[in-house]
Amino acid sequence: MSKNPFDLSAVANQTKGVEAAKAVGQVALTSAQAIAQLNQRAAQELASRLQTKVAQLMKTQDPKAAFDYVHAEVLQDAAKEVADYQAQLFQALASGNKELAKIAEAMIKESQHDLIHFVNEATQNAPAGTEPYTSVFKTSFSNALQNFELIRAAMADSFVNFEKSVENMSQFSTAQNNTTAPKPKKK
Repeated sequence: MSKNPFDLSAVANQTKGVEAAKAVGQVALTSAQAIAQLNQRAAQELASRLQTKVAQLMKTQDPKAAFDYVHAEVLQDAAKEVADYQAQLFQALASGNKELAKIAEAMIKESQHDLIHFVNEATQNAPAGTEPYTSVFKTSFSNALQNFELIRAAMADSFVNFEKSVENMSQFSTAQNNTTAPKPKKK
């Protein structure tokens, strides 16, 4: 059985692909776990606060005082909690996005390095008289490298745009919560 370097590199590339897929899966799992924990904590805190607020509300005999309490305190607290929850959620999403960007960047660099190695091996072992074909091959290779750079740039732009979208959503929701939160009445 002959040992062809291209066959060995195919196995190595498959191994790298599997490792990259595992890394992406781990990032997705970690983000999902963080979001699940965030949701669980928010639900527990909401239940606890709701129980406390209902108990305080039940003590109130005056309907107007109950209305003022709900309007001034309960709704304002709820708006703050929603804003805090959204900020934590956006932070979890941004963290996962940064990890995915790092993995994608590493995969592109690795693929680019493998392609350079492949072309160098192929052209160094080319038989005499194949220079015109080797030249065409190297030109195609140069174009492929340019495509790698375009892919890398597009990928980087995609991750940056996602982060900007998350940041804009966070700012929008914070601004909206600040404008819709009821103002406590002065006594």
